[in-house]
Amino acid sequence: MNTRTTRTVATLGLMLIWLPAAAGAPDPESTGTASEQACLLQALAAADDALTVGELRLRCRPQEPGATESLIMQRLEREATAERVRSLLTAHRRNYLLPATYMDDPNDRPFRDSVGDALADDALKQVEAKFQLSLKLALASGLVTTRDRLYLGFTTQSYWQAYNTDISAPFRETNYEPELFWVTPLDGGPFDLDAGLLTLGFSHQSNGRGGTLSRSWNRLYANVAFEKDNLVVSLKPWWRIPERRKDDPLEAEGDDNPDIEKYLGHFEFNTIYRRWDHEFGLMLRNNLRSDNRGAVQLDWTFPLWGGLRGYAQYFNGYGESLIDYDARIERIGIGILLTDLL
Repeated sequence: MNTRTTRTVATLGLMLIWLPAAAGAPDPESTGTASEQACLLQALAAADDALTVGELRLRCRPQEPGATESLIMQRLEREATAERVRSLLTAHRRNYLLPATYMDDPNDRPFRDSVGDALADDALKQVEAKFQLSLKLALASGLVTTRDRLYLGFTTQSYWQAYNTDISAPFRETNYEPELFWVTPLDGGPFDLDAGLLTLGFSHQSNGRGGTLSRSWNRLYANVAFEKDNLVVSLKPWWRIPERRKDDPLEAEGDDNPDIEKYLGHFEFNTIYRRWDHEFGLMLRNNLRSDNRGAVQLDWTFPLWGGLRGYAQYFNGYGESLIDYDARIERIGIGILLTDLL
């Protein structure tokens, strides 16, 4: 069977999948959700000629309770499919928009000594918008193992005083994090855990500002993740690359925040649990010092309508953003999820 015939058969098969849903009749084997249909279109664009419609549907079928197929491996397969299509970008971390978040005590301390900054006049509002965009690009594969990847990643996270019209609704803080990291799948883990991932990488994080508002640090990190029965657990330890201390905070070169490890510590622990079409997340950090500073973040992603997903987030602790690394922030927000983790 030639390429054109194969693609035609696959397209007809996809039409047979979608037409019952379009007519209001449920498909007996699939709910035909918008997210599954998008996955099918994406997989079809990059599919090998030998791939059958049934295999495409199996690849894109949502995870059901009690299913044994690895969530981590499902994501790796979707990413491998997307990487074959040049017009598609691959998500790295969650991508989301929280149009409304509430923080109990906005941190205006960094802005007080900033000459000419509108935020210096105790003008921060408790309600602001927060969003994150995170993408990655595969640079190479098969470097050490047959299934590994080398990625270039970039994440930007913004805090926007969108409703603070008194000071022209400025962006209060934006953090930028380029990364270079290597990933390889793991077939199993300790304590009877199933498939996992090992990641080794370099990260630079900065808020792109100068003077007394400048914040940045560089890290080498490892991240190991395993899963069991729809529960993924990961541990991410890091080592901060030392920088020269500044004699004057206005110097361009040197350490902007020499005490950041006292607040963010040396590791991050994450868990993700997927149930039906809901995803629940927990992030924990602690400095493991007598002053016991740390952070906790709770995440919940859920279906809204069509392919649109909702996202609720709660954060309490230190290091939510670089400008607030040494201030305790409590925030709750709700909005729209663009891409999930699993």
